This record gives sequence, C-alpha cells and structure tokens, in this order.
Amino acid sequence: MNQPFGFSASDDDGRDDDRGRDPGGPGGFDPSQFGQFGQMLSQFGQMLGSMGSAMTGPGASGPVNYQLARTVALQALGRTPVVSEASGTAAQESVRLAELWLDETTMFPSGVHRTEVWTPQQWVEQSLPTWEKICTPVAEQMNSATKGAMPEEARQLAGPLLGMLDQMGGMGFGMQLGQGLGKLAPAVLFSSEVGLPFGDDGVAALCPTAIDAFAEELELPRQEVVVFLAAREAAHIRLFAGAPWLRARVLATVEEYARGIRVDTSGLDDLASGLDPSILQDPTKLQELLSGGAGAIGPKVTNVNEAALGRLETLLALVEGWVDAVVTAAVGDRLPSADKLREMWLRRRATGGAAEQAFAGLVGLELRPRKAREASELWRRVGEAVGTDRRDGLWSHPDLLPVGEDLENPAAVIDRLLDETTGDQSGVDEIEKFLRESGAGDGSGDSGNGNGNDTDGPARDA
Repeated sequence: MNQPFGFSASDDDGRDDDRGRDPGGPGGFDPSQFGQFGQMLSQFGQMLGSMGSAMTGPGASGPVNYQLARTVALQALGRTPVVSEASGTAAQESVRLAELWLDETTMFPSGVHRTEVWTPQQWVEQSLPTWEKICTPVAEQMNSATKGAMPEEARQLAGPLLGMLDQMGGMGFGMQLGQGLGKLAPAVLFSSEVGLPFGDDGVAALCPTAIDAFAEELELPRQEVVVFLAAREAAHIRLFAGAPWLRARVLATVEEYARGIRVDTSGLDDLASGLDPSILQDPTKLQELLSGGAGAIGPKVTNVNEAALGRLETLLALVEGWVDAVVTAAVGDRLPSADKLREMWLRRRATGGAAEQAFAGLVGLELRPRKAREASELWRRVGEAVGTDRRDGLWSHPDLLPVGEDLENPAAVIDRLLDETTGDQSGVDEIEKFLRESGAGDGSGDSGNGNGNDTDGPARDA
C-alpha cells in the first residue's frame, strides 16, 4: 500500500543505524545534537522569510501549507491554455444530451445546474478546497503521532522549535501536494474523475485540453469522446445529489483511516546528526528533502486501521461501479464507439491513471480498479434482477449499501433484496388473514358482505 505524503513504510531488515546516537541515552537520544539542529533551523527560518506570500498568506498555516501547494502546482503548469468558445458550447450540449440518456437508466434526477470548461489551472483552484478536506486529517494525525513518539527529553529541549518543525512539516506536505496536483491537473478529463466532485454543487466541469489529448490517443471522434465523458460527469453529480450523505461519508472514512496512522521516529536522530545545513542553500535538494525523495526528512509511517481503508476503497469502488453501470446502459447503441470507449476507460483505470496515482500518493489510498470493475458488474446484475428503482434505493442510507464481500458475490445482494420483497408481501398477507379471522374487518368495508375475500376484490379494483 502506498503511504501518505511520501513517507516510506517501516524497514523490516532489522538494521540499527547508530550514527549520532548515544547508546547510553534514553531511546538513543543525544541532547548535544540540538546545537547543530538549532543552527539548521535558524537557516531554515531565514529561507522561510524569503519565500514571500506562499509562506505567510491565507492557507499557509496548519498541517498542510495549501498556499504553497497552490503556488507549486500553478508554477509547474506554466502558461494557461486558451479554451475556445466552441469547446464550451460542445461541453454544454454534450452534458445536456447525456442527461437525457441518463434519465432512462437511473431514478436519480439531474443534479447539474451549470456546465463549465476548466483549464488545468482552474482545476487546481477549484479542487483545492476538497483536497484540503481529504488531506488535513491525514497530516494532522501525522504531526500528532510524530510529536507523541518523540522522547520526552527531545520535546523539552526543543521547546519553541517544535513550532518550527510544524512549519517544516506543513511545507513538506504542501510541496508534495502541489507537485502531485501539478502532475495530475493536465490529465484530468472531468471534475469528478478521482471519485469526488471537485466543483461546486450542481456544476459539471469538463477539461477540454485533456479531452483533446485523450481523443487523439484513442483515434476516435472528439464529439463521441466528449459525450461519453460528459455522461460520466453527469452521473457522478446525480449520485452525489441523490445521496447527499455520500460526500461527507467519504471524508469521514478518510478521517477514520487517518486515525490509524502510526509513526516510527527513529529517523529523527539522523535528522539532527546527519543533515548538512548547507542543503538549505540548494533549492533543488531542499525540495527533494521536503517532498519525500531520497533521504527525505520525517518519520516512517504505517497504518493499523486496515478495516477503514477497506471500507473507503469499497465505497469509492461502489461509486465508480455505479457510474459505469448507468453510463454503459445510457450510451448503449447510441454512440458507435461506446464499447471501445468503455474498454479504453477500464484499461485506463487498470493501468493506474493519473487520478489513481495522485490519490494514492497524496492520501496513501489506492482505488483498486479490480474492485471498481466488480462493483460495476454488481450494480448491473442488481438492476436487471430487481429494477432500477430498487437498485438506486440502496443509496438512500449507507447501511443499505453492499459491503466488500458482496463485490465478489452479487447474488447475495440480489437474494437479500428478493427476500425483503417476499417477506414484506408475506407480512401483508398475514395481517389480512388475521383481520379476516378475528372479525376485525366487520365494519363499513364488509357491509352487506360476510366474506372477506369478496370484499378484498372490489376494494383492490377500486
């Protein structure tokens, strides 16, 4: 499993690196190391002062420096491409057409109130508020676990320097987030591709620059590609509008996963003793250090909450699978290249597209394509067995959704739904039988008629 924010998994080779440690000190901690450490932090503070608004503006404080993330991402993207008026018109018409087709394949009404076209830069700006909700609980737990694992002597001697360490951590997280978004943004095809709608409620957003490259790669008519992707975007928005608890549930499960983070701080000794302060004068090496490259500062991370991770992966797979099922049914024979588009889309997922890689790198979570494909098959079979309304009704409450085991056994979900239908009808029949036998039905409904069966017929016909 990928680890969050570029931290590596704990070493299993049992090596004991004694560099800079006092074997006789508690936990191997040597207070004398803080002389060099303090000099390094002093130089680091001078560097912070030269970074301008990225270090002091809104979003610069907290466990992740989101202002720095924004700056790094936008700098990586460079010049903003021009989106033509024709691209905007094509997006609006494609979403409108896709909505008509989706009306036939889901009970959820349209959730789209406005259609927009985004440049990669706009995607970064629009998606940052949601990334903040996803990444903050992970980073907060990382910081808390790191401080809690430090020797008491280290915390006492560090004193106010701990605040500087927090700022360093926020920079490191922000820089890696910015690098990830900078790589992801040019490849994003629509706002909800990662699994969550990143736009405002009711906003469908397509990204023409990435769509043009995608259509050229597939060697398919651009118009068909746009309609196919518009249908996926519109389906995501319908689902999140029809199940208003869903977005909050995903974010809450991310937070639950974050609470399982555990930190090994043995590497902090090397930070104090083996780090050359002159690295602060080399922006390239500093960026590598803060963003999780070779020799990165910070602890080694594991997560003990595999159950929360499994629930999150299953929930996101159910979202992706439902979208795939309803879009496949909607486009059907209407798009000549529908089958090829779907196969290419599934292959994009299976090979780990930019969205999956970024999500895994930023949050430590991998949306497994295998589960998404299985979820699509589950929703397709459930819809065929019990109908669209019963299928979509499972989204009315999180407790009704299929669980991880159901993805490999759709028949179990179908059986439960059929049993509920049979059970409900049986209950109604038993009540009617009791009323007839007890005479409770002798009243206005049985007036002039002593046979409950005779009464039932006309009443039902009426």
